Amino acid sequence: MAYNNFTLPEVTERFDLTLTGSPFCADLPVAAPSELFSAIFQEWFPLAQQARSEKAKSELLISPVLLEVRKLVHNSVELFSGEEFSVDRERGLNGFCDFLLSKSTTPYIIQAPVVMLVEAKRGELDLGLGQCIAEMVAAQIFNDSKHKAIPIVYGSVTSGRAWQFLKLEGKNVTVDANEYQVTPVERILGILKWMIEGSGSSI
Repeated sequence: MAYNNFTLPEVTERFDLTLTGSPFCADLPVAAPSELFSAIFQEWFPLAQQARSEKAKSELLISPVLLEVRKLVHNSVELFSGEEFSVDRERGLNGFCDFLLSKSTTPYIIQAPVVMLVEAKRGELDLGLGQCIAEMVAAQIFNDSKHKAIPIVYGSVTSGRAWQFLKLEGKNVTVDANEYQVTPVERILGILKWMIEGSGSSI
C-alpha cells in the first residue's frame, strides 16, 4: 500500500483519526503578491485552464503559487516537488508527494519539520483527501522521529483552480469543506501564508 491507495474511510480507521468539518480558512486575511508574480499569473492562468494533465497544471499554476508563498514567508521553508517521502512502509506511509514544504536548511534533503503537503488532483478534490491525510500523518511521524514535532501539520488538495485545505492536530483531522478558487489569488496566498507561519510558531 502507498499514499495514493488510501481512501478517506481507510486512513481514518487505520490511524484512529477523528474527522471533523469546519470552515477554518474562511475568514483568514489575504496576502498581496508581487508585481512580477501577478504578471506571470495573468499570462499562465489561461494556459493552465486548458492543460489536460496534472503535471502541466502543477508546472503552470500550483508551483508558481507555492513559490510566491515561499517568498511571502521570507524563504523560511523549502519547496520539494515530486519527492519520495517514505516514512513507514509497513503501514503504507510511503510513496511520492506532489509538493512538500519543510523547514529544511538545504534544498537537497527533506528535513523536519515538514509543515505542509499539497496534492494535485484532477476532477473531484474529495478523492484526494485520503491520500493527503496519509501524507500528513507521515509528516507528523517524521517530525516526531526527528524531535521536531509541531502542533499542526497542514495539507491541501488542489486542481490548480480549486483548493481544499486540511489540518492535523494529534489524532484530529479538520477538513475545510469549502473549495476556494484560485482567483482572486490573494486569498489562496493568504491561507497558505497563514498555515506556514502558524506551523512554524513553536519551532
